[in-house]
Amino acid sequence: MDDLTLFAQAFRYPYPGQIETLYSNTRTIVDFPGGQDLAKFAEKINALSLSDQEELYTRTLDLSPLTAPYVGYHVWGESYKRGEFMAILNKEMKTLDIDLGGELPDHLLPVLRYLHATPSPLPELIEILDQSLNSMIKSLKKGEEDNPYLFLFEALKQTLSAVKVEA
Repeated sequence: MDDLTLFAQAFRYPYPGQIETLYSNTRTIVDFPGGQDLAKFAEKINALSLSDQEELYTRTLDLSPLTAPYVGYHVWGESYKRGEFMAILNKEMKTLDIDLGGELPDHLLPVLRYLHATPSPLPELIEILDQSLNSMIKSLKKGEEDNPYLFLFEALKQTLSAVKVEA
């Protein structure tokens, strides 16, 4: 699941050189599942200044986001079931030394790092991943249908499906 590290990179808060690196890496995977959407995302983001990238990221995924990047939230909201899921996921991530980067364990970044690191993902995660990504895409389309992050979410879905992580 090496491609998932590229997605984890793309979903991070923008910093100097990040998109250029992503853009150069997408050229090598454009023919793989999700590669064309990932290339479209990189192209659109690469056309923005760093401050515009930061504003887009914040508007899309951070403060009062158009779509919350939390896998469990899109299935259970703030319910107890999400808390149970995060506890199980957190335990698995600690076992694999996954860096949460200050995020909750059901945030997309640590989830992608986890999927990259394990050959046998938690069934509970696999069970909700497709539903969560579909919900993220739906809420993002509703809020801003021309948002470049839609390409990134679509590319992620295609890639996860191709590597046999049902999403």
